[in-house]
Amino acid sequence: MAEPVTNLDEIRVLLGHLPGPDLESRAAATLRQRQLTKPAGSLGRLEELAIWLATWQARHPPCFEHPRTIVFAGNHGVAARGVSAYPASVTAQMVQNFVGGGAAVNQLCRVVDADLRVYEMNLDTPTGDIVVEPAMNEEECAKAIAYGMMAVEPGIDALAIGEMGIGNTTAAAALCAGLFGGEAELWTGPGTGVAGAALEGKRRAVAAAVALHRPVAHDPFDLLRRLGGLELAAITGAVMAARLGRIPVALDGFTSTAAAAVLFAADPHALDHCIVAHRSAEPGHRVLLERLDQRPLFDLGMRLGEASGATLALTLLKAAAACHNGMATFAEAGVSGPA
Repeated sequence: MAEPVTNLDEIRVLLGHLPGPDLESRAAATLRQRQLTKPAGSLGRLEELAIWLATWQARHPPCFEHPRTIVFAGNHGVAARGVSAYPASVTAQMVQNFVGGGAAVNQLCRVVDADLRVYEMNLDTPTGDIVVEPAMNEEECAKAIAYGMMAVEPGIDALAIGEMGIGNTTAAAALCAGLFGGEAELWTGPGTGVAGAALEGKRRAVAAAVALHRPVAHDPFDLLRRLGGLELAAITGAVMAARLGRIPVALDGFTSTAAAAVLFAADPHALDHCIVAHRSAEPGHRVLLERLDQRPLFDLGMRLGEASGATLALTLLKAAAACHNGMATFAEAGVSGPA
């Protein structure tokens, strides 16, 4: 049996072994797109998504029979500072709502016929308050990343990743400021709906956390340890494992994208197998998407989290694969191609 991961150096080594795009599958998908009964480019991003699926699944035609949504849930010590409109107890309550089938993500998974898995990340023990101490020690962070990696099982065709955790937009804002710079106001938004003095307090908490941890952090993984959370670390691990397993990923909103951004900060090509599902209403997400050079699939004013946007994006991936695989070519249909 392999020894458990207990330090971040093991994670850093793995980052150097991420596979690149499968150029043969990309070429086959590109060629088929040119032969389908439509003007070139007329399906817009659906064409791009079909080629992207084939490229990162490393097979042509792309397959979309077994999509999965995973949600990681964790609690944050900084929540005790009133940075959220909801108490920390809501995290565990919402996990039970997921299990009972009553959340938005449950309904969206039914629409796309996606398997839903929810992972609790030690909800009885919040991470450290990032304003005064690191969120996690190195072993805790490494184990959370490894836990996220283990959640990515073989046989998945596409993965939607999201989170649940009261206080996690505060952690996400602090992590983004730590990774990319900028004032707390640039990254910090209302989250669950805080405004006025509560929002100002949230911004102060983010600024104080970044001022404490950024000067002494060694690299993006150390910033994740100091400023992130258990569910953010698990997302980082799941994104890495998906790349190793040739599984394309749809990221959800601000917090999920922030967790994945740790990998981008370490290697600008580490998220090439990912798309960002939507532009969150959280203002920091727009800034983060620009830093990552990611163009989200849609912008519906969503800010729920729980992989709701990422699961909705699976419907577009399913449609892209269906059109690519099921449409007739000009030759098959007896339709004259372009002159």
